[in-house]
Amino acid sequence: MAEFTPQPSCADPQDQQSLNVEQARAHIDTLLLPISSWQKLALREALGHVLHQPIKSPIQVPPHNNSAMDGYAMHSSDIQADSFTLTQVGIAYAGQPYIGQVAKGDCVRIMTGAMMPPECDTVIMQEHVAVDGHSITVHGTQNPGQNVRMAGEDIQQGDSVLPAGHRITPADMGLIASLGIAEVITKRRLRVAFFSTGDELRSIGESLEAGQIYDSNRYTLYGMLKRLDADVLDMGVVPDNKAALKSALQQAAAEADVVITSGGVSVGDADYVKEMLAELGEVNFWKIAMKPGRPLAFGKIQDALFFGLPGNPVSVMVTFYQFVQPALRKMAGENPQPLPLMQVQTESAIRKRPGRFEFQRGILFENERGELKVRTTGQQGSGILRSMSVANCFILLDEECDGINPGTIVTVQPFAGLV
Repeated sequence: MAEFTPQPSCADPQDQQSLNVEQARAHIDTLLLPISSWQKLALREALGHVLHQPIKSPIQVPPHNNSAMDGYAMHSSDIQADSFTLTQVGIAYAGQPYIGQVAKGDCVRIMTGAMMPPECDTVIMQEHVAVDGHSITVHGTQNPGQNVRMAGEDIQQGDSVLPAGHRITPADMGLIASLGIAEVITKRRLRVAFFSTGDELRSIGESLEAGQIYDSNRYTLYGMLKRLDADVLDMGVVPDNKAALKSALQQAAAEADVVITSGGVSVGDADYVKEMLAELGEVNFWKIAMKPGRPLAFGKIQDALFFGLPGNPVSVMVTFYQFVQPALRKMAGENPQPLPLMQVQTESAIRKRPGRFEFQRGILFENERGELKVRTTGQQGSGILRSMSVANCFILLDEECDGINPGTIVTVQPFAGLV
């Protein structure tokens, strides 16, 4: 009888051949090269793109001294300790400044945002004024310079208002428009090709036969990539066939900056991705001490970065968010910030064995006292995609954790910081 030597498996709590999560991130970082090509876009087309050059203001904001209130513009030297009277000599509207001189003892009715007359430096709120024809009586304590927004107090001409590497948001579009800038220089979109592997997979619209399932991974991958504003190439389903897989990988690497596959990275007889990666390019690593998502192949094919994600639907999403998304953001030229983490008390017990870092799916909620708590979504199997759909956070449990009792403070990563 042949001698049997057990091999490491995804059921093992520990595997000396696996990298830990931080080691895997460090390995990925060593191969990341931001794209250098750029394009000029009309402002309305730039949402979600990454700035190649900083945005510098050609003007000062606001461009002139203006009123922060509806009221009356006046000389601060006319302020008296008790009530005092001024003569109204005109009106200033936003976009229609008062034309004329404002002498001492005079004032101008002024609307919010209207340009201050050059002689005036203070605005009295209309609520503090009694009007009698062209005369106003001011009541209450007033301070020199109050209720005036000074020219350039927000942005000075030449200021850098958005740095290179910043991904443009709707608020940024408004900010850029307020500077009178119609076009921006951005990085081109990162090109990402992806496909699923497996003889059992069928696309939506096809009939299922015995042993077959619908391919969900391409849809989650497509959604996650589009939220990163990537230029995506969906290459469909590739069967468990070496020649077909080799051809698909070569085509993907020729057309994209990054190639992503799901499935075929484990140790089954039909799992060829790691073998093809070694033949066509280089394997940096292929196992991480985490759950879900232990089998993750990473390397290069020609000039394209390669991520071979596991086949289980939850594992695809967890590995994408923890490794692929930050890598793509850096390759796109972005300067991503660390993902936000929270310390929250768990409402439920959490089962875990030591040895691997776990990303359990959780639900952040407020209890009846308004306290923020977290609970798991229930069963944590890597094939239970519904756990990602109902969750709004990951519960992060390190390698040493041996289970969690109710009431324990745990580290939580909200989904809002991932997308």
